[in-house]
Amino acid sequence: MDFGFIGAGTIGQGIAAHLVAAGHRVVLSARRGPAALRDTVARLGPSAAAGTVAEAAAADMVFLAVRWADIPAALAGVPAWDGRILVDTTNQLGPTPADYVDLGTDTGSEFVARHAPGARVVKAFNTLFAQYIVPDPRHAAGRQLLFYAGDDADAKEALRAVAEEIGFAPVDAGSLRDGGRLMQVGGGPLSALHALKQD
Repeated sequence: MDFGFIGAGTIGQGIAAHLVAAGHRVVLSARRGPAALRDTVARLGPSAAAGTVAEAAAADMVFLAVRWADIPAALAGVPAWDGRILVDTTNQLGPTPADYVDLGTDTGSEFVARHAPGARVVKAFNTLFAQYIVPDPRHAAGRQLLFYAGDDADAKEALRAVAEEIGFAPVDAGSLRDGGRLMQVGGGPLSALHALKQD
């Protein structure tokens, strides 16, 4: 599989590094353009490349890792998704973690799905603080749990397999709506639940 990243901050780079270590090709993009990511991809290694958002979004599985306020603009220029998988790693937060964006009855990933018509959206990685994503998720006491949710069974299975491959212990939280509510900041019981699975 090829992987793309819309957003190349700490979360995006952390997931990309795990994928590169597992032997996959990744394309990272940022709003400042490919040239701004030259040093980042050099650190990640030869199977990492910088590209435009459209180039990153052409991958088999694409990770959305931008700030909440930047989601509409980040997804606006993406060509038709045509069923490609979009992994939503975002949380509905404003400029500071205390600024929770209330969407009423919607979940954050339902908001994302409306801005990415035709994508098979899977929610994942948003319940973990960066310090639990960037290092190796395998520890002496067990593997880092990774909750995920979505409405497409095949897309969820693809994400589950990738998460297993890079060392996480994936746990299916349910549908994009019900599982998304469990996972979201602002009251979701799985948010910031940094637990390990003993193998």
